[in-house]
Amino acid sequence: MKDHVHGFFGLKPSIAVSKVMQIVKAKSSKWVNESGKMRTRFEWQASYGCFSYNHSHIDRVYKYIHNRETHHKKLSFQEEYLQLLQRFGIDYDERFVFDKPI
Repeated sequence: MKDHVHGFFGLKPSIAVSKVMQIVKAKSSKWVNESGKMRTRFEWQASYGCFSYNHSHIDRVYKYIHNRETHHKKLSFQEEYLQLLQRFGIDYDERFVFDKPI
């Protein structure tokens, strides 16, 4: 996907999601920029979204990520993300959810 990435991590409760994202963003940015595959410097947006799932849902989440291209033909990333926020009961101000307007 050109506008977002799905990551699926198994974390110990003692590891903060923010620390994992800091490491993932730093190391992947460095790799992309040193690979020479892009004409301009790659940078992640400042924000990210994270949802937790029960261990019993691993197969379902994996299948969703595997089929994301087909899924996003029906529903845009932005539309789906807002639906997830609503489904999980997360309060948000739509003006601040994405770096650029929908």
